[in-house]
Amino acid sequence: MTEFFHNCTTNERKREIEELLNNFAQQIGAWRFCLYFLSSTRNDYVMMYSLTVFENLINKMWLGVPSQDKMEIRSCLPKLLLAHHKTLPYFIRNKLCKVIVDIGRQDWPMFYHDFFTNILQLIQSPVTTPLGLIMLKTTSEELACPREDLSVARKEELRKLLLDQVQTVLGLLTGILESIWDKHSVTAATPPPSPTSGESGDLLSSLLQSPSAAKLLNQPIPILDTESEYICSLALECLAHLFSWIPLSTSITPSLLTTIFHFARFGCDTRVRKMSSVNGSSQNSVLGQERGRLGVLAMSCINELMSKNCVPMEFEEYLLRMFQQTFYLLQKITKENNAHTVKSRLEELDESYIEKFTDFLRLFVSVHLRRIESYSQFPVVEFLALLFKYTFHQPTHEGYFSCLDIWTLFLDYLTSKIKSRLADKEAVLNRYEDALVLLLTEVLNRIQFRYNQAQLEELDDETLDDDQTEWQRYLRQSLEVVAKVMELLPTHAFSTLFPVLQDNLEVYLGLQQFVVTSGTGHRLNITAENDCRRLHCSLRDLSSLLQAVGRLAEYFIGDVFAARFNDALTVVERLVKVTLYGSQIKLYNIETAVPSVLKPDLIDVHAQSLAALQAYSHWLAQFYSEVHRQNPEQFISLVSTALEAITPLISSKVQEKLLLSACHLLVSLATTVRPVFLISIPAVQKVFNRITDTSAQRLPDKAQVLVCRALSNVLLLPWPNLPESEQQWAVRSTNHASLISALTREYRQLKSNAILPQRKVQLEDTKVIIHQTLSVLEDIVESISGESTKSRQICYQSLQESVQVSLALFPAFIHQSDVTDEMLSFFLTLFQGLRVQMGVPFTEQIIQTFLNMFTREQLAESILHEGSTGCRVVEKFLKILQVVVQEPGQVFKPFLPSVISLCMEQVYPIIAERSSPDVKAELFELLFRILHHNWRYFFKSSVLASVQRGIAEEQMENEAQFSAIMQAFGQSFLQPDIHLFKQNLFYLETLNTKQKLYHKKIFRTTMLFQFVNVLLQVLVHKSHDLLQEEIGIATYNMASVDFDGFYSAFLPEFLASCDGVDSNQKNVLGRNFKMDRDLPSFTQNVHRLVNDLRYYRLCNDSLPPGTVKL
Repeated sequence: MTEFFHNCTTNERKREIEELLNNFAQQIGAWRFCLYFLSSTRNDYVMMYSLTVFENLINKMWLGVPSQDKMEIRSCLPKLLLAHHKTLPYFIRNKLCKVIVDIGRQDWPMFYHDFFTNILQLIQSPVTTPLGLIMLKTTSEELACPREDLSVARKEELRKLLLDQVQTVLGLLTGILESIWDKHSVTAATPPPSPTSGESGDLLSSLLQSPSAAKLLNQPIPILDTESEYICSLALECLAHLFSWIPLSTSITPSLLTTIFHFARFGCDTRVRKMSSVNGSSQNSVLGQERGRLGVLAMSCINELMSKNCVPMEFEEYLLRMFQQTFYLLQKITKENNAHTVKSRLEELDESYIEKFTDFLRLFVSVHLRRIESYSQFPVVEFLALLFKYTFHQPTHEGYFSCLDIWTLFLDYLTSKIKSRLADKEAVLNRYEDALVLLLTEVLNRIQFRYNQAQLEELDDETLDDDQTEWQRYLRQSLEVVAKVMELLPTHAFSTLFPVLQDNLEVYLGLQQFVVTSGTGHRLNITAENDCRRLHCSLRDLSSLLQAVGRLAEYFIGDVFAARFNDALTVVERLVKVTLYGSQIKLYNIETAVPSVLKPDLIDVHAQSLAALQAYSHWLAQFYSEVHRQNPEQFISLVSTALEAITPLISSKVQEKLLLSACHLLVSLATTVRPVFLISIPAVQKVFNRITDTSAQRLPDKAQVLVCRALSNVLLLPWPNLPESEQQWAVRSTNHASLISALTREYRQLKSNAILPQRKVQLEDTKVIIHQTLSVLEDIVESISGESTKSRQICYQSLQESVQVSLALFPAFIHQSDVTDEMLSFFLTLFQGLRVQMGVPFTEQIIQTFLNMFTREQLAESILHEGSTGCRVVEKFLKILQVVVQEPGQVFKPFLPSVISLCMEQVYPIIAERSSPDVKAELFELLFRILHHNWRYFFKSSVLASVQRGIAEEQMENEAQFSAIMQAFGQSFLQPDIHLFKQNLFYLETLNTKQKLYHKKIFRTTMLFQFVNVLLQVLVHKSHDLLQEEIGIATYNMASVDFDGFYSAFLPEFLASCDGVDSNQKNVLGRNFKMDRDLPSFTQNVHRLVNDLRYYRLCNDSLPPGTVKL
């Protein structure tokens, strides 16, 4: 063993040793040697190995061990444990405990009747209490929720046996904790606190109802010796595990709960730490940590109880008492006195204690608040005040986030409560109004550098985690809370937020007076370090507050538009003014004293003001529909000014962040607001000219796509509030054609020389043109796809030539998978958005071209040799076919045979054997769509005919293709990919719900039980355990088509074909599968069958060779 673990041993030699040891462990009498090793060696490695041999013997081979040997093992191992438990290393001792518990799991109470009584005796004898507690915890872990395979009957029996012992065990544990507490608290007697010390405040007496309870909780905390400390921590660990599986009941007594709370106080007692640091000895500071740990363990116990949603009536009172006691602790933690601020107090507490406490508060709000709020004696508002203090004094960011989550839960609870009880809405809101306004103000302060600079400077704004930086996450979570308060108290929220925004805007708008013209351009004449720092903070805050104002836009529209019109108008006017100001004095190009800090700040404020204005586009649209008849002057001026702010920014010289914000705002104005006068505004015409002018420098890709989408939408989207006759389609159609013509000029010229072989350099240029043009066109089609027919017609007319060019270019680039990928993306978007407009003949031509191009060789090349791009190409092609086969009516039906043969004869054979999931998901979705949308291609008969003739003569066509598709589905269940498995199971179930797939004669007679068989085998192999539930339901749906056949033929055959179990065991398995016909019982039977089949195989594998089975 020592050689094996020595760092000079080679891997070769390690393998040899491992083989030797494994062979030894497999020998029948190996355990006798191991018993001797255990009692005679002090080498940890040897002891650990010997215990592993025992573990393997008990869990895998126990059935074949002679009963004489079993008795010997059952008596020797506990003796060994008793003799050496004080001297063994803890990990060996714990392993030995587990091995003994494993025997109990197999043999108690039948052959090992004193297993549990021994544990109780160990706990009761002071010398062995710790050992007994370790045994008890291990028993709870191994027997209540056994991991190894046991039969279902044995699992149920063990749980019942343990439940019978719960009351005794809880009584013992309560006794241990109480006696240690009492024994030590006598010695720590101190004079009672004087009444003026304010320890028992009014809140406390209102919480606790009884003075005696308050007195109890005010006792000083006893000082424990190391041994008592250790015993208490073991007892609390046992309780936490027991609580995880025993139901709430009266066996969890009030005295036990009170005792646990006593120990929870260890976590919030800062004096312990003080004492340890004063005495300076390391021994004491370790003790301090240990005592903190007792608090953490006690809170774990409380949280286990809290997390149970099902509370019996008789337990509710206990719960109330638990909350009262925890809030006493919360009050203690957040109490301010002269020596400590709340924050410094929380900083002194153990981090994991704070974590557990926050967990408790979250469980309280999410699980129990609705239950408790109805108790008149429970002071919810005071609780919120404590939670408020606790939240805003958290020492870490993570802690603060967790508390914000709790407030979000509370606000959700309040919102849904108000929605369900509209009658007393006011009363509910009045009760919580002050708390909510306080929360709002404080959260807003927390995101501002003005109030919280030190903490905010620590947040990282560089590295992305889940697509957001730490700072963005902080801001987003805070703004969610602000938005939820706004939903409940709109006027308060607005009047809190707007003045703060106003203050920071004043600073920003006042920068103009500091702009001076220098030789190179404009410079910001603010240089003093302190001023720069103050400006930096103010700009950061303005940026955050602009985001807050944008986040609230949704609360000004819809039914409340008129009521909150003035507030919204004020906001939008300010935003329009700010965006114009930024664009006019070109703050984004200005020179500053600290360019690395102030320049990004100025750009960010400008970008955020545009984004905030964009958030109000739905409000602008509603404003437009209200005023377009009478006096639209105010509206027109808002939109025109906004456009004046946008157009100077649409240039390749502007920083991308700002450019994109401007483009997005332009898109929203063109798409959401759609004012009729947009096209006649000079600013918009300027953008048209810039985009269609080939000599101008092209914008970066993203921006180019957005601007083209906006311009196309200006011309294509119907104007709101106007009848069809006033839409001026003719003019707009001509303009759109010339816009697209200008955008595709170079692309259309490719057609003439696409056929010639191209040089490398030329090819790259061509690829760039294709990429740039198609990304723009694809986006234009996508944005129009949900619009009126007229818009789609005009769009297609303008695009027609480019589409034909694309089809002509396609064959020339079939071996360039990156180009093919983009072309197919474009065609896919066309099919999804404009297939009606393209018309049947042309669509047929496109599909035929693709079918001809994607030969078996081409598919194989794409899938097998071109990596992910090649697979993407095939996936997009299959997606196009998905759109085609879904089309109602007869138009594309002629393609079905060739589409099915492409799938089954060309694509499927290439991917069937590959383990990689590429292409499979798309192929099976296509097969599903073929069946789902073209059911009558396979099953002709109308409903009427089947009623008249009865089910018997179901007409079936294209049977071979149907069978091949089903075969492919069946194969996919034998593969490891869990996502594909889930998707395909869902497809079959859908076909059954919608088209009664499982009831069809062909399925019933030739496939049904093959599928059931595959699903059961998958469960037995545990290969797709995450889908247990779905597989169980599907099995039921299949079996329920023919229960008689399932019970009389399939089940016996299935059991007969199972290897690794004998005929007697097969009979038991068959008998245990009751002939239930309801879903819950049936799936329970399936899981029982699977579990016991695995268990029997395990047992049979463990029998020594040549065992006679009776």
